[in-house]
Amino acid sequence: MKTRNKKKLPMKVDDLESFLKEKFEKNPDLVFSKYEQQNGKKVGVCFIGYQVDTDKVEEFLLQPLLSMEEKWTNKEIINRTPLNNVQTSHSLEEVLQKLLVGEVFIYVEGEKEVLSYLLLNKEKRSLEKAETESLVLGPKIGFTESIVTNMNIVRWRIKSTDLVLEDYTIGKLNPRDIRLIYLKSIANEEDVNTMRQRIKELDVDEVEDSAVLSQYLADSQSNIFPSFQSTELPDRFTYAITKGKVGILMENSPTGIIAPANLFSFIESTEDLYMNWYAGTFLRLLRFIAMFFTVIVTPLYVAIITYQYSIVPTQLLISIGQSRAAVPFPPLIEALILEFLIELLREAGARLPTKVGQTMGIVGGIVIGQAAVAAGLTSNILIIVVAMSALASYTSPSYLLGTTIRIIRFPLILLAGLFGLIGIMFGLCFLIIHLLRLTSLGRSYLIPLYPLQLQDFNKVFYRTPFKFEYKRAKSYLPRSLYRFSKKDAGQKRDIDE
Repeated sequence: MKTRNKKKLPMKVDDLESFLKEKFEKNPDLVFSKYEQQNGKKVGVCFIGYQVDTDKVEEFLLQPLLSMEEKWTNKEIINRTPLNNVQTSHSLEEVLQKLLVGEVFIYVEGEKEVLSYLLLNKEKRSLEKAETESLVLGPKIGFTESIVTNMNIVRWRIKSTDLVLEDYTIGKLNPRDIRLIYLKSIANEEDVNTMRQRIKELDVDEVEDSAVLSQYLADSQSNIFPSFQSTELPDRFTYAITKGKVGILMENSPTGIIAPANLFSFIESTEDLYMNWYAGTFLRLLRFIAMFFTVIVTPLYVAIITYQYSIVPTQLLISIGQSRAAVPFPPLIEALILEFLIELLREAGARLPTKVGQTMGIVGGIVIGQAAVAAGLTSNILIIVVAMSALASYTSPSYLLGTTIRIIRFPLILLAGLFGLIGIMFGLCFLIIHLLRLTSLGRSYLIPLYPLQLQDFNKVFYRTPFKFEYKRAKSYLPRSLYRFSKKDAGQKRDIDE
């Protein structure tokens, strides 16, 4: 801090060079070039080599600078340089920060301002198909690690002057650029202000990824359910923006954040929009049933076989008894062992290379399942139950929600093994109470179910034909509720013969 207080602008170019080389003593890529005119006036050009496009520096900055015959001044350099993205810095702190993000500085000796140009030489991957969220219908491209590319995709999909992209920088030690994105004519002002305030109040050294950022910005750190949606699909991101939600993009992160979110938004998919309303409704209801099934089916098996076996039909009970005759463990331990093996296979398949992971999941499941039955560690019926439960969990479009459901299943199995159906009811009641207390950006996590908003059920639980979709979801209190006129939507537009 003492060095910064001693050295202030204006200053000599030699002093600026000494200051920067002292700060970047462990960085051999710092380039500081000095040039001098016949009248003795000096100018310094500084940048970090690997971060900038050196060809552009040579063509657009150095050549015009060295060809100037008149006296060097900031005004003349700006006029003679064929670049329009010039910025000025008035302190050495600004110079240090901007050097780290890839800007090129020109300092004319004696001037009170330092000129800077952004000439980045960023390495980025091209647009590719999304990996974690797959669609059969609809756009296939996903976000990349470049925030500029991602903003271009959003602008390309939402061609509106109402689209706002607010610029913020987070992280003191390792600054990252983020964009707060919303439609000013639709998004709820309270939601925008809440998110803006949380971003400004975030005081951390660094934020590694948007997934980490969403945890910092969440309403509660003790929430087992995801507070905000994360997506790598631009169509899902922009669709949420047009519904009145708020989005966030972050530099070096291929996923966007959508807020506020509710439990049901993690089960929705934009693919529901790309097919007829009855097909979309069927698939959405199928996902809801699958999510409930994967939570309840294994605990229900454990509870019934342990305590409430009298409710099982006689023929089925005989089959279950024959299947478990050689199993030395009680149903609770048997279920926990098999669920643990399934989780191991799932995690191994996710971490291994794609082709090897697929083989591991299929072959490993068959081999281990057959071996476990042959060794008497588990029964055939439990293998079917656990396999159906695992299969149902894959229907969730959100990986975050799928992971949460996998975690919830284990305490429910324990409660079922200890207390039977009463334990399951206790666990489900506790889960519902937890969900009722949760909020996302200050809004209820179970909306429109709680508080009850019947008019928004067609946005969540089922789909209706597009002519009835003339309203946005009232649950999020958008500024503009109507998407189009109800009267115009009901008119027949066929050409009369």
